[in-house]
Amino acid sequence: MKVVLIGTNSSSIFGFRKLLLQSLVEVGHDVRILTADLSPEIKRRAKEELNVEAEEYLLARRGMNPLLDLKNAWKLYRRLKNLDPDFVFCYFSKPVIWGALAARLAGVKRRYGMLEGLGYYFTAHPRSDSWKKILIRGTQVSLFHLSLPLLKGLVVLNPDDKRDLVERYRIRVDNVMVLGGIGLDLHEYPYSIPKKDRVRFIFVGRLLEEKGINEYLQAAEAIKKRHPEAEFVILGKPDPGNPGSVDLAYLDRLVETGVIIYPGVVSNVADWLEESSVFVLPSYREGVPRSTQEAMAVGRPIITTDVPGCRETIRDGENGFKVPPHDATAVAEAMERFIAQPDLIFSMGCRSRQLAEEQFDADEINRRLIDFLKL
Repeated sequence: MKVVLIGTNSSSIFGFRKLLLQSLVEVGHDVRILTADLSPEIKRRAKEELNVEAEEYLLARRGMNPLLDLKNAWKLYRRLKNLDPDFVFCYFSKPVIWGALAARLAGVKRRYGMLEGLGYYFTAHPRSDSWKKILIRGTQVSLFHLSLPLLKGLVVLNPDDKRDLVERYRIRVDNVMVLGGIGLDLHEYPYSIPKKDRVRFIFVGRLLEEKGINEYLQAAEAIKKRHPEAEFVILGKPDPGNPGSVDLAYLDRLVETGVIIYPGVVSNVADWLEESSVFVLPSYREGVPRSTQEAMAVGRPIITTDVPGCRETIRDGENGFKVPPHDATAVAEAMERFIAQPDLIFSMGCRSRQLAEEQFDADEINRRLIDFLKL
């Protein structure tokens, strides 16, 4: 069949969609992926390495400008009409909303979508929601009511997202699959024995409030005073234009005083995970975080929050510790348990690897996904 995937940024082609694309090509489908900000290099690699055609389309990833979104959706409809695909698969919120509408207008019979988390506007923060956040969430729910019923099937990563969409917001979706994570190639993240000469904690993710960066920094500062030998790493980039971005002055101070090791954005995340002891993600809400899956595959115990998406990665007391959201003290207490009982790093890390093999093997996940999509 002629299959079209519609996503957001082109980095996801090799970062998150590579194994799925390979699986679709292997069974004989003619695959094309539409993405924003496509570079000539990514386009070339998609063709040469994956035998997939990649092309750019217009998508306003941020903001809620209805006129601009409708204009881009019309252009997407015209492109799909010209391509005449047998199957369209959209992923992430905006491509699902506008892709479902455009595909329906273009006469595509088989339309599927995947939401890898509901995002910022559905995430509970420690402070009250602003009127703007409430308004945008309401608008997005209305658009979900309009677009999701047009799909033949919807994939979500955790049961809380399904519950919110179907029960809380009463959105009519005929066929919903809880996938449980997009998975990863476990061969790219082999198990490694943690170093015994030190305890190093690591955070990987965008440096945003909803990712729990503030709780991580506060916990690191508190623990460093009591255990100066402990180390704390952060991988990821801030987003200064985002109101939830990390306080850069605070982060710089912690780096200058030796509390935090911050190399910024790196291409060898697996190497940094191997050099660390415990992975920490105090996020407020996720789909099922890829970063945690990677840490589990390498064999690192987890400290994470009891929130949608994160709770799918933790067996409290088996492969790490589950803490309440928005609670830096609880994060610090969990960290201190690993410092006081370093043998837990090995035993819980082994359990993390077992769970990764059971739950996050991309070959098995892609097989289930393709079966659901009937491709």
